[in-house]
Amino acid sequence: MGTVPGRTDRMIELPPMTAPIKRSVTIDGHRTSVSLEDPFWKALATEASARGITRATLIGQIDHARPPEVGLATALRLFVMNALQNPKG
Repeated sequence: MGTVPGRTDRMIELPPMTAPIKRSVTIDGHRTSVSLEDPFWKALATEASARGITRATLIGQIDHARPPEVGLATALRLFVMNALQNPKG
């Protein structure tokens, strides 16, 4: 646990932290690499499994749906955040 900068009256507990992990993915036959923290990789795998598709297929779908000014890693993180905040079920 650490303190919030500028405030000594509140403590904040952080989740386990990992450095980004770079993985290669193939989208439309083209190899690219994406760096994400391990919890995002795991959440993408979970979401892909729930949809009955591979993680690579899900990443390709997100890539095709993202606006061109938004990077792939950002789109993947935002997708995961949205999926966690708005679970289907």
